[in-house]
Amino acid sequence: MPPGRVDVVARRVRPGIATSARPGGRDRRPALAERIPSRASLPREQVLEIQRSRLLAGALAAIEQQGYSAVMVSHITAGAKVSRRTFYELFENRETCLAALFEDILGMIEAELVHSGLEGLPWRERVRGGLWVILSFFDREPALARMCVVHALRGAWGVQALREQVFTRLVGVVDEGRDTGSRAADCSDLTAEGLVGAAFGIVYARLVREQQGPLTGLLGELMGMIVLPYQGPAAARAERARGVPCAPAPRVRSSALSALALSDCDPLQALPMRVTYRTARVLESIERQPGVSNREVADEAGIKDPGQISKLLARLGRLGLVENAGEGAQAKGEPNVWQLTALGQQVAQRLRISPESGSHLTHTTGR
Repeated sequence: MPPGRVDVVARRVRPGIATSARPGGRDRRPALAERIPSRASLPREQVLEIQRSRLLAGALAAIEQQGYSAVMVSHITAGAKVSRRTFYELFENRETCLAALFEDILGMIEAELVHSGLEGLPWRERVRGGLWVILSFFDREPALARMCVVHALRGAWGVQALREQVFTRLVGVVDEGRDTGSRAADCSDLTAEGLVGAAFGIVYARLVREQQGPLTGLLGELMGMIVLPYQGPAAARAERARGVPCAPAPRVRSSALSALALSDCDPLQALPMRVTYRTARVLESIERQPGVSNREVADEAGIKDPGQISKLLARLGRLGLVENAGEGAQAKGEPNVWQLTALGQQVAQRLRISPESGSHLTHTTGR
């Protein structure tokens, strides 16, 4: 497994850009930017990212529920609560959406590898450290792990091209073991291919069977298998005998995708309303500044009509998302004092834009 960067994800899919891995794919940015308007003072790029994040999360949920081969655009849009028109403004077709999902997951793994401090370590330590990071990620994010290892095998040209590039990168890292001694020099480049293929196969079997026990428990055995042809039986035994690291693998950011895919844990699913961009901005402003008045909330959310903000806040109050902390204590004519309830905090957390993730959302709103 790779201790260094995964080359294929160095070129990340930018928010809202319809992508195509085919040579000569169309660049649809100018037309797309004109077609999707900004809402509630959100920058156009952020609107595109919101819609894209929802669709990728919807794709992951659909794969988990339907199986990769059975997923259709209608499954993705229904889970994301996004129109088919918006889907085709952001993605050429089903396969480009699934390829973008795969690429985003690879980007998360790459980020953790980059922050793991493996640069400059000897080959054996770099491989062990990289393997630990990847297995730890898979344990935390089983849905993303299944997408990478299990479902990607069924992908069309876009997903297969990414998978092949990742496999080639992994083989290259393991093949560096041929430089570690005279015994290793007798190995061929096929040795690394076989070892990477075998490791994939073992992880694949565990994910398909959903066996109990963390994948990180495989660290010693997989490392023993990898070092055996390069450094001999003694090194392999030493790797199998080593304990797992005391410190957890670095976690650069939590996964928005897997959280969104688990709809049974999503407080938004139980709300008897369609959450809009403007509603999200209202909750965000109250979360950021508890005690704000109607006017302050309206200014933050870009709502100019006092009647509209009053109706929206009243509705959110009936749903148990916000409460007027000054109700009953304030003098007549005094401004309201809005704060989030416990449920409102959960919903706002799902709607929050994470600064670490470059404006990726942990949940997004209706169009």
